[in-house]
Amino acid sequence: MPFVRIDVIRGRRPDEIRAIADAAHRALVDVLEIPERDRFQVITEHDADHIIALDAGLGFERSDNLVMLQIFTQGGRTTEVKQRVFDAIAKQLEPLGITGADVFISFMENGPQDWSFGYGRAQYVEGDLAVPGR
Repeated sequence: MPFVRIDVIRGRRPDEIRAIADAAHRALVDVLEIPERDRFQVITEHDADHIIALDAGLGFERSDNLVMLQIFTQGGRTTEVKQRVFDAIAKQLEPLGITGADVFISFMENGPQDWSFGYGRAQYVEGDLAVPGR
């Protein structure tokens, strides 16, 4: 059920963008143990001057290979699980030539009442879907 926004700098080939999306999804399936078809992603390309991502004082440099991910999911996952997700995504992106310095990830949590998967209905609230972790 995670909804993932992936932001990259314009210029990658379509197969490279798909590989980034696939890598992020593989990490979520492996760590969060979500179903393979539980996949909701939006990939947005930006001009290089439309993404500003410094290092928060950590002393590393980012390149045009930057990948920024926002993972929207229901609350309740532990810090340890989130750290495993961060690590798994970075490791999945590395074979694509994306270094750890170019991977920025943020979790955004909410509740079952905040989701509609279609038809203007709240499937978790109405009982059509089991609430994860309950």
